[in-house]
Amino acid sequence: MPKHYPLLALLLGTAALASCQKDVDAPATASYPAYAEASNPKTLATAPNGTVLYNGGFGSALAPDPSDPTVFYLLTDRGPNAAGVAPNSIVFGKADFTPQIGKFRLKDNQLTLEQTILLKNSAGLPLTGLPNPAGQGSTGETALDLSGNALGTSADGIDSEGLVLAPDGTFWISDEYGPHIAHFDATGKQLERINPFGTGQGGRTLPLVLARRRPNRGMEGLCLTPDGKTLVGLMQSPLYNPSSSAVSGSTVLRVVTFDLASGATKQYAYLMENASLTGCSEIAAISGTTFLALERDGLYGGDASKPAALKRVYKFDLAGATDISDASNAAAGKLYNGQTVEQLKDQAGLAAAGVVPVTKTLVLDLLGSAISPVYPHDKAEGLALLGNDVLAISNDDDFGVVDNGSNGFAPKILPATGKVDVNRIYFVKLDKALR
Repeated sequence: MPKHYPLLALLLGTAALASCQKDVDAPATASYPAYAEASNPKTLATAPNGTVLYNGGFGSALAPDPSDPTVFYLLTDRGPNAAGVAPNSIVFGKADFTPQIGKFRLKDNQLTLEQTILLKNSAGLPLTGLPNPAGQGSTGETALDLSGNALGTSADGIDSEGLVLAPDGTFWISDEYGPHIAHFDATGKQLERINPFGTGQGGRTLPLVLARRRPNRGMEGLCLTPDGKTLVGLMQSPLYNPSSSAVSGSTVLRVVTFDLASGATKQYAYLMENASLTGCSEIAAISGTTFLALERDGLYGGDASKPAALKRVYKFDLAGATDISDASNAAAGKLYNGQTVEQLKDQAGLAAAGVVPVTKTLVLDLLGSAISPVYPHDKAEGLALLGNDVLAISNDDDFGVVDNGSNGFAPKILPATGKVDVNRIYFVKLDKALR
């Protein structure tokens, strides 16, 4: 039988939103299901081979509404895509797709889409998910439409991955390109874009070393501290710093803090469990120094042929960790005995260089007994702490499609269910309160 959890917990404080609002009473009869599923996603496009692309795609990040425990905001990424035949080419299933935020309402164990907030630039024109130009966050990809026509690049392009709903109703979004952190008003219009290159709206910058992020493994997670003063981003994978080959086997990720008032940044080392992982998909705030990280591989739960091995939520603490920021803002960041922090690779390497990483402890194993009978997805990507002891976790369903290995799309069938993947939010009550 599905477990149910009181929605009152949400109103006791939502770390993912970092809201400073006062507690609000919720109806005593309200409850969370074990999971809620997005209902009736519309058809976004149809590939030439007949594969349906759904919209769908809303699970890249999750932000609860502090004023309404039945409302959740979910984020898409850049849109459905598959590898092209030519090296480093990428086929977009819908060339004009606009990354967007969906406002969903939880009712009767279903998530109903009530509003779509399209992301727009400062002029109010819809953004696309097209790659950025060289020198502005490029991944080196050549974007193609379904007919093989080149789509070019866009300085405004965003591969949206991290989402914060701020107390003033605006949104902060991080991405996998630049990386960028972009600020949008409640209607989705861009107010500011912050990146390592200084090309974004507003003129504020991120540390230059972040430009060496691994392509399509940028700032996957973003949250706001409970006092509303500091954005905290988490890079998905070790930076290619100084190169891919030089950091082979590294488990060192970077946590980046950004003071909203001053623009000052700090950086810390986070060690993921092993170098084979996809990395960290999300971050959520507990306090000003403690956070949750969603760490995972890229395999499906319940796949008998190649089962997922690690999908976990960890609590980590910045207190006592070494600030690895580089005061000179060099392209490689601060060096330790001539090596980048990524080249130090592991706990032993960091210790030898005098670098103390963040401390972390296991909070939840998604592949354990918390989700029954099995966590079926490959991409756990959204995370929020509801109240003190309930985690909400969303999955990226990839618009219901996967790369078919031959320049096109195939339905994304979950091995555990035999059905096309759809967006869900799982609600898990923890054995121990986190605050």
